[in-house]
Amino acid sequence: MSTRDLPVLGIWLRLLSGVLGAGMFVSVKAVSETVPLGEIVFFRSFFALIPLVIFLWLRHEFPSGLATKRPRDHLIRSGFGALAMFTAFAAIARLNVAEAVLIAQLTPVLLALGAVVFLSERLTVWRIAGLTLGFAGVVVLVWPELNVETGDPVRLMGYGIGLISAVLSALALLMVRSLTRTESPGAIALYFVLASMIGALATLPWGWVLPKGETLLWLVSAGLFGGFAHIAMTLAFRFAEASRLAPFEYVALLWPLLADLFLFKLPLSSAFVVAAPLILGGAVVAAAERTRRG
Repeated sequence: MSTRDLPVLGIWLRLLSGVLGAGMFVSVKAVSETVPLGEIVFFRSFFALIPLVIFLWLRHEFPSGLATKRPRDHLIRSGFGALAMFTAFAAIARLNVAEAVLIAQLTPVLLALGAVVFLSERLTVWRIAGLTLGFAGVVVLVWPELNVETGDPVRLMGYGIGLISAVLSALALLMVRSLTRTESPGAIALYFVLASMIGALATLPWGWVLPKGETLLWLVSAGLFGGFAHIAMTLAFRFAEASRLAPFEYVALLWPLLADLFLFKLPLSSAFVVAAPLILGGAVVAAAERTRRG
């Protein structure tokens, strides 16, 4: 394959990761009313290990690539990531899949803000534009639920939890930016999955259910889809710049939308239609700014 073809491969891998990620979110949504949150996180993490370990083994990074001199930093990154997964799945239980995925798109915008606050990077016009678009979209999305008479407190809570998840994801990614200077991507991913499993197991005393049949299939699918989505995303950013991949966030939102409409029979709100271009536009601007600066 020529060098010219690599960005195209990166784009196809980003599209694939969007489909796989949607599969994970749909799987989580399908069992969110019957399976405890901690149990969902455990299954998602445990079965994500299968594709991840195979991928690392094929790249000759398992187990040699897992050695680290920064266990504390891995613990911090994994802690933020695990909490982000818990809150993301809690948001999905209260919102449409597409709405929860859209709120998650605030992560690159918040990452740009976090780089200013914690890494002393400049607050550029690009970052201000990304923040403005992103938070304008959030206001549009949440506004109908703030009405005392017609708003839904469960959905409002879902939006709040989704915002917390986006903040935690941004903090985790800030740690990833630091870790990638000395650590392999495989080690970062694997330690995160293991930390999520341990955190999920801690919820066992609050009661889990014995999954059977279709429920078990959804739980296993959540893990496999999540593991393969992570691999596809990792490879996508290896072959193509973030600015070239950012516009395909729009395509990634299509699959959760179709799942809401045809699988879960959930309506598409007018607030979502207006908010989606704003939030995704903020994410695209934030990604473009990082690449331009780099």
